Amino acid sequence: MAEAVCSFHKDSIVVRSPKASSFLSRMIMLVCAMTCGVYICSICLRQISGQTKTSNKIIDDSCENYRISLRGGAPYVHYPKPQTFHRVECVDNPVRYFVIVSMQRSGSGWFETLLNSHVNVSSNGEIFSVKDRRSNISSIFWTLDKVYNLDWVSSASKNECSAAVGFKWMLNQGLIEHHEELLEYFNTRGVSLIFLFRRNLLRRMVSLLANSYDRHAKLLNGTHKSHVHSLEEADALSKYKPFINPTSLTSELQQMELAAAKALEYFHSTRHIILYYEDLVSNHTKLVDVEDFLGLPHMKLTSRQVKIHKGPLREHIRNWDDINKMLRGTAYQSFLYADDY
Repeated sequence: MAEAVCSFHKDSIVVRSPKASSFLSRMIMLVCAMTCGVYICSICLRQISGQTKTSNKIIDDSCENYRISLRGGAPYVHYPKPQTFHRVECVDNPVRYFVIVSMQRSGSGWFETLLNSHVNVSSNGEIFSVKDRRSNISSIFWTLDKVYNLDWVSSASKNECSAAVGFKWMLNQGLIEHHEELLEYFNTRGVSLIFLFRRNLLRRMVSLLANSYDRHAKLLNGTHKSHVHSLEEADALSKYKPFINPTSLTSELQQMELAAAKALEYFHSTRHIILYYEDLVSNHTKLVDVEDFLGLPHMKLTSRQVKIHKGPLREHIRNWDDINKMLRGTAYQSFLYADDY
C-alpha cells in the first residue's frame, strides 16, 4: 500500500492521498450510492402504489357514504333565515320542505288539516289557486322561495317552531306545465313530494260535481263551503245528487288516471311518498309513515272536517242505473261498490 505524502506549513498539516487511490474511492462510493438509491426508490414506489390504492378505496368509500347520506336526508334538511321574523331559540332546529301534490276532491284538504294539527307543521293551503302566482315560472319561483323561507303568512304558519313547511299543489295549477323547471327546483332545493290521490275516481267525480253545483246554489244558508265541520252541514250538502254523463264517463275516468300517472312520471326522481285517500281513511298508521317521511316526532293527528258523501254510491248519483250499466264489465267496475267511509 502506498504511503501518504505529507507536506508541512507553518500553522497546518495537509495530508494528500495518491491520485489513483482517490479516484478508486470515489468510484466505490458512487456505485454504493447508486445501488442504495435504486433500492430506496423501489421501496418508495411500492409504498406509494399501495397508498394510492388505499387512498382510492377510501375516496370511493367516502363518496359512496356521502351519496347515501345525501339520499338519507342531508340536502332535505334546511335552516331558513326568514326576513319577517327571527326564529329565536329554534334557529338551530332544521326544517324540511314539502309539497302535497294532488287533484281537487281527493282528500287533500282533510289530509292537510291532519298535518297542521301537528305542532311543528306549517302547510299553507292551495297557494297556486291564485292565477297571478302561477302566471310564469318566475312568479312561481318567487312564491316557492317565500314559502320555504318561512316568510309566507297564513293561518297555518307555526313560524319559528316549524320543522316542516309546505303547501298543496293541484295538478291543474301550473305544476305539469312547468314540470321540467320545477323538477330541477325540487331536487336542487331539497323539496320532498307527498303524492295524494284517490283510487275510487267515481267517488271523486261525485264530489267534484256536487262541489261545483254548490258554488252557485250555496245550499248552506247562502254560503258555499267546500269542506264542513258538522254532521248537519254534511247532511245538507249530500242531499244534492249529481247527474253523470254516462257517454263520456269512461273517457273522463281515463283522463284522471292519465293525469296522476303523468305527474308520477315527471317527478319520479324526487324524494317522494305516494298516498291514497282510501288508505288514510282505513289505516291511520299511514299518518305515522308521513311523520317519519317528514322527520317529525310522532303525535296524534286530528281533523274537524266531516265527510260529506257517506254510504253507497247509488245513494249519491241521480242516474245510478245508467252508470251501473255503463261501468259493469269494464276496468272501472270496482268503483261502483268500493267504500271509502
